[in-house]
Amino acid sequence: MKKDNHNEQGKKITRRGFLKVLGASSAVVAAGGLMEACNGGKTTEAETSPQEPPKGQMTYRTNHNTNDKVSILGFGMMRLPVVGGALGASGREDPDAPLDQEMINRQVDYALEHGINYFDTSPAYCKGRSEEATGIALARHKRTDYFIATKLSNFAPETWPEKESKAMFEQSLKYLQTDYVDYLLLHSVGGGDDCYQMFNQRYMDNGILDWLVEQKKKGRIRNLGFSFHGDQKIFDMLLKWMDEGKYHWDFVQIEMNYLDWEYAQQINDRNVDAKYLYEELTKRNIPAVVMEPLLGGRLANLPDRIVEQMKRREPDRSVASWAFRFCATFPNVLTSLSGMTYMEHLKDNLLSHCPLKPLTEEELKFLANIAKQVYDLKNIPCTGCQYCMPCPYGIDIPSIFAHYNKCIKEGNLARHSKDEEYARMRRAFLIGYDRSVPKLRQALHCIGCNQCSPHCPQRIHIPEQMQMVNDYVEKLKQGTL
Repeated sequence: MKKDNHNEQGKKITRRGFLKVLGASSAVVAAGGLMEACNGGKTTEAETSPQEPPKGQMTYRTNHNTNDKVSILGFGMMRLPVVGGALGASGREDPDAPLDQEMINRQVDYALEHGINYFDTSPAYCKGRSEEATGIALARHKRTDYFIATKLSNFAPETWPEKESKAMFEQSLKYLQTDYVDYLLLHSVGGGDDCYQMFNQRYMDNGILDWLVEQKKKGRIRNLGFSFHGDQKIFDMLLKWMDEGKYHWDFVQIEMNYLDWEYAQQINDRNVDAKYLYEELTKRNIPAVVMEPLLGGRLANLPDRIVEQMKRREPDRSVASWAFRFCATFPNVLTSLSGMTYMEHLKDNLLSHCPLKPLTEEELKFLANIAKQVYDLKNIPCTGCQYCMPCPYGIDIPSIFAHYNKCIKEGNLARHSKDEEYARMRRAFLIGYDRSVPKLRQALHCIGCNQCSPHCPQRIHIPEQMQMVNDYVEKLKQGTL
């Protein structure tokens, strides 16, 4: 068992400091597995790897608030296996299929055997089924052997009243078969067009935040924090509250990966660079929990030319391992969450953390260059979290974005009819589009109601992107690109 108890308060990180993270302190799953269940059932490199992760080698970090020894790899219970591995039209696990409790139990058992002790769930995950499935799997083990993280996911207006929000918390305890939560988060703070109004309606006007503080004093919550997606001003406000002594945050969950480190705002000007988020937490000695270390699988499913660069340096490591090691190299990261739908994901991710091999300064430089190449692909920054679903008009938003990004990855996105391989790329895009997304669920049918965008953690203006994809499809069909 390897401990890595770096809790020292760091200094503000410059670009130079980014490359010297080991000497100073330096968000994002759900949470990503090797391919985040985004590979449509295709064989991944981890599935073909015979390597078995060692036991007793997990790296741990210490939460100075409670002295919890937390595994640097956390298990995100957002994309759980379903019976028969049923796949929907998008190539993802069918969200309506029943969860495979036997497989969930096996994965949890395997995770605990190999040192993972942090399990992250929510009332919103797996269409409301994740907490119960997680509770069933974990209750078979000693309660002191693991930490449970769940959230107050009161997104819908009908859950904002005090009574309903309290009932959600009580229901979580019931489903998780426990009388206390180790890590409780205000879920996805900062979203919505008016982030202040949304935050007040969810947590302040109803008195719920003060009530949660009371529950912490009673021992029903051991650590209280929030997960952040959205406007920087909300993030800054909550940290200012801590500076002023109004509320104490024991931890904060942020989206962090080597692409979002410095490109999040360039990809979408409504997002915040992970570098800023991490630095602000580190200045206050607030442990950071990382979500989206793989950006919904995008950083494990890179174009071949980028994969080749990584494989030349580390032929025996998966592409995903680079992303996980990046996050875990930063000393104020308590744990990085991974949604491991398949056992192969779990095994591969364990290999990156048992024990952790921090990135060197030279490797960080290499990843900074990789991040620039990934940014230049100009993907739609969708992680497939499905928070935008269901669309009231039946549009399969994640599948449309997944197909568009897949064509970028595979070199099947024609930019102009004069492209050398235009005919091949045109055929690949259009045929693949019809196969991936049923015609009645394609972007053509988006009416721009925008009921989806307020729920997107990546803050994508979904109707605009739907229009962009549909315009591109029509130009391909009519030969006017």
